This record gives sequence, C-alpha cells and structure tokens, in this order.
Amino acid sequence: MASLSGLRGIMEDISTAMEGSAGTRWLNLGVGNPAAIPEVGDTWRRLTEEALTASFEEASCRYGPSRGLPRLVDAIVDYFNRRYGWDIGPRNVVVGPGSQMLAFIAAALFTGPGEHRDSTLVLPMIPDYTGYQGLMMSPRGIAGVEPLLRTDDNGRSFRYLFDLPALRTRTDTGLMLLSTPGNPTGRCATPDEIRDLISVAEAHDVPLMVDNAYGAPFPGIAASVTAPVRHDRVLNCFSLSKAGMPGERLGFAIGDEKYISPIVSFLANAVLHAPQLVQSVLAGALESGVIDSMVESTIGPFYAQRRKFVESLLAETLPTDVSWRLHASDGGMFIWIWVDEDWFDDLQMYRLLKERGVFVVPGLHFFTDPEHSTRLGRHSRQCIRVSITPDPATLSAGIEVIAQTLHDLHAGKTRVPVYL
Repeated sequence: MASLSGLRGIMEDISTAMEGSAGTRWLNLGVGNPAAIPEVGDTWRRLTEEALTASFEEASCRYGPSRGLPRLVDAIVDYFNRRYGWDIGPRNVVVGPGSQMLAFIAAALFTGPGEHRDSTLVLPMIPDYTGYQGLMMSPRGIAGVEPLLRTDDNGRSFRYLFDLPALRTRTDTGLMLLSTPGNPTGRCATPDEIRDLISVAEAHDVPLMVDNAYGAPFPGIAASVTAPVRHDRVLNCFSLSKAGMPGERLGFAIGDEKYISPIVSFLANAVLHAPQLVQSVLAGALESGVIDSMVESTIGPFYAQRRKFVESLLAETLPTDVSWRLHASDGGMFIWIWVDEDWFDDLQMYRLLKERGVFVVPGLHFFTDPEHSTRLGRHSRQCIRVSITPDPATLSAGIEVIAQTLHDLHAGKTRVPVYL
C-alpha cells in the first residue's frame, strides 16, 4: 500500500521523462486519461457552472453526509430504478471520492485477518487493473486466478476465459473484484459469466465487486454494453472519470445494505465525505438525462470509431512475420497486444520504445505474480497495453515506431537490458 503500483511507477517515469526533455516530441500511448472530446468537456463545463450558481454554498461551504448529498443519492436511486427496473433505496447507495477509493475500502473491510481464517482479495481473472494491487497492505493480500486462453483461427486474435473450477476451489477468498469492460483487455463479462461468479460468491459467502468504470450505464464504452446486475451478493461500482471528469474523483457504489453501511462508516471516519460540488454536478446530469445523451450520441460512438481506427492501423502496420495477437475486445479504452515470441520481453520493449520517444505500458503489471505463472508461462511478459485515447496523429506515429521496434527486435538488430 505504501509503494507505487507497477503502473503508477511507469506513469511517474513517463512524467519525469517528459518534464526533463523540453523540445522532445513524446508519443504517449500509455495514457489512461479519457479522450479530450470537445462536446463532452463543454457539457460538463455547463453543468458545473449551473451547480456553482445554484448550490455553491450548500455544496462547498459546509460539511455534508458521509453517504453522499441527498440530492445525488436520490438521483442515483431514481435513475437506476427507472432504467433497470431495480428496487433500491438510499441505504443501498454510497458516494465516494473515486471508485478506486471505494474498492480500497471494500478490500479493507472484507479481507484480511479473521476469527477463523485470513481472507484475500481475489481477482477472478488476470490480467486486470493494476491499481487493484495497491489496495492491500501486504502483497500477499491479493491473488489472481490465471485464465484459460483461447486463440482464434485467423492467427491475430485471442481471448481469455474464466477458470471457474480454480476460482471455486480457493479457500481464502474474502472479496472478489473485477473490471468489466476490463482494463487492460477490454473484455466484457457476459451475463452468464456474472451469474457464474455470483454462484461462486454465494458458495464462499463473500461479496463480488464489479467495477463498471468503462461500462454501463456510463461511460458505455463497449460495443454491446452488459447491464449491471442487481443481486444481494454484488457491489456495483461506478465512476465519473471515463465519462469525462477524471480530475474530480467521484464514484459511487450500489449494493446490499450489509455491504454499503460499513463503507459509509469507513468514509465518515477517514475522509468525512466525497467532494460535494461535483456531486451536485452529477445529480444535475442524472436528473436531466444529459449524461445518457452524452453517452449515446457522443462518447459511445467516439470510442467505437477510435477503436476501429486503431485496430485497423495495427493490422496494417505491425510486421507480418511476427506472431502478434490482439485480445478480442468488447470495449474499454485500451488495446492489449500479445507478442507470442520467445525473444519478446515487455520491459525490454518498454525501455526501447522509451528511447525512441514512445510510451506504452508493459503487461506484467496487470498480473498479480507474473514471475511464477503455473499455466501461462512467459505470457505475462509478452504483452503490452496501448491506449486508444490519444489523437489520431499521435496514434499513427506511435504505432509506426512500435512496428519498427518489433521488426528490429525480430531481426536481432538491437538489444536493450531489462531493468526490474
């Protein structure tokens, strides 16, 4: 918990490199920010101005309830009951300073030392968001279940599958947590898979936390967005970040009161409550329906088009004599590339690309124990994550450098030492 996660370390490295090289044109394909979409920025700016005018004193000049501003909590309840036919009330909702903080709180509450056994935060499928690994006080407090791996006949795509038997046989599970669409793969858990995970949660008598940061109902960055599932074992977590407001750090969770109430208490003791002005902004977006309009008319189509562009660019640019594959993606903001070659190493690739002015994210950081894989072998050291959010010119130039670097490595023209 007191050390940087692998990805945050990489982000620090990127920031340092870019600050220390004025005049150098860096091509950052590792960025996790949402794309700068003018229409989305304009909408959030207008909603913020309205909130400043209508509720600045109430929101910013006094403390509020730890659960969240009543107006926002009520707006969330009304929105999800209306949209999905749920039957939730205010006691099923908690608003926090970002969905990652809510995940940290859940991990602190539902895992760790117990009366009868120690319990672990379990990722039902790795690779998954590397930030989850920073949620625990000890590296031994988190474990990931290695996936099954299916390759497609065309030779350029693959897909991870849940290993449910391995998940069921664990005896240390305290909380299960996954992102869908996934970061880094863009994989969406299907309704059947969510039902399977719920059955595992019931068997272990633990909650299943589903991180919908890229999914439904907003930002809806997926070709076919699976609706969130309401179940007494499921803690659904939602974020405003990828809908265009990452700097405001606002998220909320919906779940059974037995899980939500301890989270509210934790927030009260730790931070009092989430920032309140942006809570008013989100309440206005939900009440007016503006957020749905943004997703349907702007955010969803933008990312669908951008993903198609990047995948086509990779297919046209990456060397044909290298065995590379893209994870079959359903959505999200990233492309997950697997270079299935004995000579390929993700950290070596990262270092070499950095020397050539391009940043990507090495794949090992998305695996909980990349050096001790029982099934995947070197797979965890053969992947890189590429963001689709940079502008097309940056993407085109960066992917050209990636392609040339793969060509050079394959030809044995360059060798770069690996630094752990």
